[in-house]
Amino acid sequence: MDATVTLFGSFLACMGVLGAAVVAYLGKRGENALTGYSSLTEKLQTERDRLERQVAERDVKLAELNALHAHDQSEIARLLIDNQRLGGTP
Repeated sequence: MDATVTLFGSFLACMGVLGAAVVAYLGKRGENALTGYSSLTEKLQTERDRLERQVAERDVKLAELNALHAHDQSEIARLLIDNQRLGGTP
């Protein structure tokens, strides 16, 4: 009976060690997955910030172009009026 108890105890100890190894492996795997997820999230946030800057720059450029267009249209209208006032045809 003493040998059976020792053998059973050894078996339980072996199972405990194997269980701890599996838990450590899965824990490290989960840690690696979390690190990868954090890295991906950081990359996506950086990309989003870059795209937001590009959109803001584009909006500023569009506003400048719209202002130039409005100025050009008013200049064209003024020149047409001057042309008609001086007797020209539009």
